Amino acid sequence: MVRDCAAGLRMAVGTLTAIPVRVTRVDRTVAAWAMAAAPLVGVLLTALAGAVLAGALLLGLSPLLAAVLAVGALALLTRGLHLDGLADVADGLGSGAAADRALEIMRRSDIGPFGVVTLVLVVLVQVASLAALAAEGAAAALWGLGAALLSGRLAITWACTPLVGAARPEGLGAFVARSVPLPAAAAVTCAVLLAGAAGDGTWPVAVGAGLAAAGGLLLRLRRRLGGVTGDVLGALAETAAAAALVAAAAL
Repeated sequence: MVRDCAAGLRMAVGTLTAIPVRVTRVDRTVAAWAMAAAPLVGVLLTALAGAVLAGALLLGLSPLLAAVLAVGALALLTRGLHLDGLADVADGLGSGAAADRALEIMRRSDIGPFGVVTLVLVVLVQVASLAALAAEGAAAALWGLGAALLSGRLAITWACTPLVGAARPEGLGAFVARSVPLPAAAAVTCAVLLAGAAGDGTWPVAVGAGLAAAGGLLLRLRRRLGGVTGDVLGALAETAAAAALVAAAAL
């Protein structure tokens, strides 16, 4: 079990970030550990992007510029894969085509008008919400950032439970779909919520808002596409993060 867990953590970091790690074993057992451990990647990203945010504020930069730098750092740390997934999903849904055709559109390397508009709006929402939190102080911004990034990766965990299948027989989505047992997802969710228990009540509301937004999108995509793909996982992460940041900024 220890080896499976260690291999899963390496796969999670290698799959969900641009941080170079050596992945020596990849199978369904490792995939289950990796997707269950996705929120731990959120912790890592929070530490790195939070350092950029706190450093910018410490240097006297404006909250808006600090938020831009933090969101930009996240894009670099994830190779922009989640943002690319969001844009691809928007193009697929916006096409109005049948599932097979929509999936083919999502696999293209280019980004269409629906993807561009969605990408711009979501990034603006993330930056504006984080800037509003940063204006209240570094602590509030870091707390909101953590809730956003952990809820985004927790959304990936739930998308890989038996509740949702794969949209196509190949690719990342097919490999990780239905790999995480429901009890494991529930346990990880409790751990994420308890992680913010020392806060003022903002954390669970923000995490809940992120999961609710991602859950609504996942239900739509399951009906529309038939299940998850790698792009869908990225779209869920970005959607949850944006919703969580909005909720944190509104409280």
